[in-house]
Amino acid sequence: QVHLVESGGGLVQTGGSLRLACAVSGRSVSSYAMGWFRQAPGKEREYVVSISRSGGRTDYVHSVEGRFTISRDNAKNTVYLQMNSLKPEDTAVYYCAGGTPRLWDQILYSRYEYNYWGQGTQVTVSS
Repeated sequence: QVHLVESGGGLVQTGGSLRLACAVSGRSVSSYAMGWFRQAPGKEREYVVSISRSGGRTDYVHSVEGRFTISRDNAKNTVYLQMNSLKPEDTAVYYCAGGTPRLWDQILYSRYEYNYWGQGTQVTVSS
C-alpha cells in the first residue's frame, strides 16, 4: 500500500515562502512521476507542477512559473515544493500525487493519470 503524506503548509503573508514536503511510504518514490495539485474553496482541483521519475523533467502551470520549484530526493522518498513570492490567489489545499507513466521519464499532467494522493495540506496567504 502506497501512502503519501504532505506537510509544511500554513499561514503566510503575501510575498512570503513555504516549503511543502510529500513523504512517500510503501514503495520507492523513484517508481513514480510526482505532482502537486491544489484546490481552493468552491473550485476544481487544479494542476500546479509535476516532476519526472529522474527529476530531470519538470513542468509548471503558468501562474506559478518562476515562483515555485518542485524537487525530489529519491533517497529520502520525498518530494518537495518550494513556494516563493506567495500571493493570496495561491491559497488552497495542496495535494501531492504519484502516478506510473508509460514512458520512463514522462511527465504526467492530468489528475486522472495519478493513482495515489495525499490528504492535503492547507496553504493560506494573507493580503
